[in-house]
Amino acid sequence: MITYWQQIDGQFSKTKKDEINTKLPLWVDARNVTRDETTFLQEEYQIEQDHILDILDPDELSRIEDGDSGYILTIVRVPFYDPAAETPYFTGPVGIIIKGKTIITICWTDCEVLKDFGSNRVRNVRLNDFPSFIVHIINRANLNFLRYLKEINRRSTSIQNEMRLEIENKEIILMLGLEKSLVYFTTSLKSNSLLLMKMKGTRLIKFDEDDLDFVEGVTIDNRQAIEMADTYSNILFGVMDAYSSVISNNLNVVMKKLAIINLVMMAPTFVTSFFGMNFKLPFDDLPGYIPVLIATVICLVSVFLCSWMLNWNKETVGAIKKAKQMNRKQKQKLKAETKKIKKQEKRLS
Repeated sequence: MITYWQQIDGQFSKTKKDEINTKLPLWVDARNVTRDETTFLQEEYQIEQDHILDILDPDELSRIEDGDSGYILTIVRVPFYDPAAETPYFTGPVGIIIKGKTIITICWTDCEVLKDFGSNRVRNVRLNDFPSFIVHIINRANLNFLRYLKEINRRSTSIQNEMRLEIENKEIILMLGLEKSLVYFTTSLKSNSLLLMKMKGTRLIKFDEDDLDFVEGVTIDNRQAIEMADTYSNILFGVMDAYSSVISNNLNVVMKKLAIINLVMMAPTFVTSFFGMNFKLPFDDLPGYIPVLIATVICLVSVFLCSWMLNWNKETVGAIKKAKQMNRKQKQKLKAETKKIKKQEKRLS
């Protein structure tokens, strides 16, 4: 969908194509673009096909360069949130093209950063200053990066609390998805950082003194977001390593118990298999209840040895009961936390 915006009295106003004021700068906002719309933009504003394909590539990195028809292309990585996706937090490119008195933004999906500009949520934006407009887009992307990083940290904390009660495949898959999101965020933030450095040294766009101060502030916010993403990534990697050690330790305990049970059950198995042979047994002349009594004693001794070796005493049973009571309280707290997180996700979506 292509939308045309012009700024009147500091506010963005949506206009139709036939009602565009040629004396004012124009912002062409293209989101969720179709093939026909990309063809229209390519023919209307003489944009190279390779640049259109680069903008629509989800893995394209941030960069700035000029086109053959006299325009300037800037690609910025911005964050996205999709609760239905396998990786809910991910990043993608937004193409910004400056040509004359027109600035064009192209994105392959709906972009919350551009939506904030159209809703007049961003202050001190001047459409007649295109370099400053690009820096404002990067700054808004940094704010969304920081907000999503906090959401990732909250979700990972909630999942860790659930894993303390019982480790399931569902929680592990969710943690892996958050881990991938942090990797995407770190890569995109570093790519935007290199873009800011190149913008300050390039001759394609020029900044005034106020814009240079603003660029320095945006660069600081970008570094802060990079450090936060690195910190959360290291914490999440450490948590995953710790839980992998817990899983392997639990597996060792289970295998140890199974080995003890097999060793204890070897004695009655040997007895039953020996007396099941087809020859005269020493207990044939005895009354019928004595072999049954002997077999019962052997089974009872085996069960006693098994329970003793597995440490099933009163103290462990009491500890298990206390743990179950604690688990119920923690589950109630987790339900309350998950409800809060779901409400926040609905607000974001």
